Amino acid sequence: GFIYCFLVTKKALGVRQYHVASVLCQQAKVAMSHFEPNEYIHYDLLEKNINIVRKRLNRPLTLSEKIVYGHLDDPASQEIERGKTYLRLRPDRVAMQDATAQMAMLQFISSGLPKVAVPSTIHCDHLIEAQLGGEKDLRRAKDINQEVYNFLATAGAKYGVGFWRPGSGIIHQIILENYAYPGVLLIGTDSHTPNGGGLGGICIGVGGADAVDVMAGIPWELKCPKVIGVKLTGSLSGWTSPKDVILKVAGILTVKGGTGAIVEYHGPGVDSISCTGEEGGQATWPVSCVGPDGSPVGSRSSMATICNMGAEIGATTSVFPYNHRMKKYLSKTGRADIANLADEFKDHLVPDPGCHYDQLIEINLSELKPHINGPFTPDLAHPVAEVGRVAEKEGWPVDIRVGLIGSCTNSSYEDMGRSAAVAKQALAHGLKCKSQFTITPGSEQIRATIERDGYAQVLRDVGGIVLANACGPCIGQWDRKDIKKGEKNTIVTSYNRNFTGRNDANPETHAFVTSPEIVTALAIAGTLKFNPETDYLTGKDGKKFKLEAPDADELPKAEFDPGQDTYQHPPTDSSGQHVDVSPTSQRLQLLEPFDKWDGKDLEDLQILIKVKGKCTTDHISAAGPWLKFRGHLDNISNNLLIGAINIENGKANSVRNAVTQEFGPVPDTARYYKKHGIRWVVIGDENYGEGSSREHAALEPRHLGGRAIITKSFARIHETNLKKQGLLPLTFADPADYNKIHPVDKLTIQGLKDFTPGKPLKCIIKHPNGTQETILLNHTFNETQIEWFRAGSALNRMKELQK
Repeated sequence: GFIYCFLVTKKALGVRQYHVASVLCQQAKVAMSHFEPNEYIHYDLLEKNINIVRKRLNRPLTLSEKIVYGHLDDPASQEIERGKTYLRLRPDRVAMQDATAQMAMLQFISSGLPKVAVPSTIHCDHLIEAQLGGEKDLRRAKDINQEVYNFLATAGAKYGVGFWRPGSGIIHQIILENYAYPGVLLIGTDSHTPNGGGLGGICIGVGGADAVDVMAGIPWELKCPKVIGVKLTGSLSGWTSPKDVILKVAGILTVKGGTGAIVEYHGPGVDSISCTGEEGGQATWPVSCVGPDGSPVGSRSSMATICNMGAEIGATTSVFPYNHRMKKYLSKTGRADIANLADEFKDHLVPDPGCHYDQLIEINLSELKPHINGPFTPDLAHPVAEVGRVAEKEGWPVDIRVGLIGSCTNSSYEDMGRSAAVAKQALAHGLKCKSQFTITPGSEQIRATIERDGYAQVLRDVGGIVLANACGPCIGQWDRKDIKKGEKNTIVTSYNRNFTGRNDANPETHAFVTSPEIVTALAIAGTLKFNPETDYLTGKDGKKFKLEAPDADELPKAEFDPGQDTYQHPPTDSSGQHVDVSPTSQRLQLLEPFDKWDGKDLEDLQILIKVKGKCTTDHISAAGPWLKFRGHLDNISNNLLIGAINIENGKANSVRNAVTQEFGPVPDTARYYKKHGIRWVVIGDENYGEGSSREHAALEPRHLGGRAIITKSFARIHETNLKKQGLLPLTFADPADYNKIHPVDKLTIQGLKDFTPGKPLKCIIKHPNGTQETILLNHTFNETQIEWFRAGSALNRMKELQK
């Protein structure tokens, strides 16, 4: 009665919409999720902060600015300059996947705090290896990882963290279904957290130490992002999918082009991605759901796909403006109350007219062709029509051994439906996949729904194996049997990354990323030379036929089937809850504090390795079989930099021990130096640490005696992770100085006693022949981060402040 009465009054008085929303928010409180009925969405505070900042800056704001600045700890006095100042933010919630949650929870335990300060969740998705199929693989994972799952479940219960059991699905799909909403600021300990931008939130991937700050109630620091605008015009049609938008953007911006920026999609073309394409799906405000010729455009999910893979261009995150498609998805996933509240606040969930972008890219969707990117890097973009010819010219294998669909990037209901639509056409002509074919549902809800609606059976009939609701081969959790290590071969996936050895630990696997429907078509044809837009297949009856561009419902006609209940609520009283870590465990290890800075310059540092070329977090701390040690710092440190190429000999995991002059594995050499009190550095190339958010790539060098990482440039998350653990991420003031340093040199870093923001440090290079050179090293430390360095780590500094 209150709401109806108030809306009538509002209409009569002509009160501005957002004032209504403020009252609604206070009177009819809306919970952030079904799982936390007492944690509310605070659009009123978002609005208040946006208005303060807009008045101060006196200019139109982009959408990402509204959401980020709307979460400022102190909007009235926070210094705001894109790309320069550090913002102190108050995120709404934290999400952690099981591989990174182990170290995050170990650090939180070490902090001594009794409970998390913001809603937080743990998601079990990384430790399930693809081997035989969904149910068998899940049973095996529960058995093998019982100790770790028990630790995470009990730690979650004790400290107030929700726990999603193994089999529940991939963290990002669970967030989309339950926790993301327009205007949320969410941080997650996984680099593909930006997936939530598909529901209009600012969702940012971070290391575990950042998550600990937020869970501890400390303002979270982020360098004020620049904003790259991507204006979409025209409309998608035919075989072109949302995946092609980000594959194209990756080709334009490259793997580091988005570093330090939020990518914000806007323009009339957004509606062709977001319209429902379903009967009765009438928009409540105008959307363009027709093509250039006036014909209806089929539904297109998903904006989440585009935001997810924005991690591959180094972007802080990506975001889409709130629209009807998001409203419908929220309603279909049981959150109509959030959608209604977002409608009231819509002005704050879209960019201001006339806002300024630091860089603007325009893509005409009507002209965009299906793309496929790879091998070995996600920014090597090819139109599908050309990749076969390029592959033959470059000597890449054109026969496709395995096609893999799913993963956090492309496992929506519509993704599965479009793939099934392609498979149905092949089956109608008596064909099955020539390549092996795997399907990874994104969540238990997606799995149960595609089973009910027949998609899963169609994909099985065409030759597919449905894997567990988990990351699986996308992160190297794949017990691959069809090839030997070192055998040259090609796979095509609907995943997001394709670094050397990432999927199967074979450096000769040429992995290409594309849309699920293109993967399905290529797996049926068995070759990169097949272009489904123009080429014909031969049916069992000998007749030639062409695959039609697939279409599928964006959302199920019936409600989603939630499947099995896989969520564990934290108890209201956790006083009797114990968290056990055995001192003899090979999987878990309580953390010892890192040593404090001794107040002196770093003298005569040995060079552990001078890295040549690309060095991702996969190169620094490999996943796959190493995932089982993510909770045991000493054990996982045995994979330190084993994938990095040593410039001295062109080999991986082979470096010279400066004392013995013998070549040996990188971790062994680092342990030798640590044992003998020799401090060391790593020299890196461009965009060092791109890829995953795994903070183990920072913890390991610190644990084994590293003091600094000196590179031409860093990826954002890794640079922060290094600072958090008390290491010095430094960059050459002149990138050409990379060539002045040789693996046999020793380095002294000067200026730490007067370590101040913006002031370069001096580095003296001591050559074996007795000559010396001096170069300058830049850094991005602010005052808070310098305190982390002096204390030995951010966690040490937190404890100092508590005392």
